[in-house]
Amino acid sequence: MMITNNQLKQIYPFSTESNRQKYLPYLNEFMSLYNIHTKDRIAAFLAQIGHESGQLFYNEEIASGKAYEGRRDLGNTEKGDGMRFKGRGLIQITGRANYQKLTNELRGLPMGVDFVEEPDLLKKPEYATKSACWWWHNRDLNELADENTEVSFKRITRIINGGYNGYEDRYKIWQRAKQILSI
Repeated sequence: MMITNNQLKQIYPFSTESNRQKYLPYLNEFMSLYNIHTKDRIAAFLAQIGHESGQLFYNEEIASGKAYEGRRDLGNTEKGDGMRFKGRGLIQITGRANYQKLTNELRGLPMGVDFVEEPDLLKKPEYATKSACWWWHNRDLNELADENTEVSFKRITRIINGGYNGYEDRYKIWQRAKQILSI
């Protein structure tokens, strides 16, 4: 299932035409690649990245990243890692360990792409989108999305956010996406 610009505009009413055009080809390509291809999976995925990115407006966390300094659970073991590896991409990949896993697992990227060496690459639309799809797939979130229940959607939110930050917004986008994708 491919999504259109018109569907994306309805799902993300505060998004700009420019940002939709920038991300839409990559969303369709990488959602398909990572089996985010059913109405339920796409709706849950778009709800989560829609909140995380402010409806495609942000591809980098607004906060400085200082809060992640010294967080061993994120692999931030060197001085400055918190700020260097703050959330980037449409799903806000965070921490040295996740940037390294992404680098290791996305071997199909152009030669020399290393997100640990060049963390800002995750702000590029192609990598921002692919990293979000990769992260979603690696945490088996398609299976939770298939359940299509509020309980499963809350679990997805917790896995992505570590809590329920912005849950109401995520939920509203999810409901809107399910409706739009059913038309």
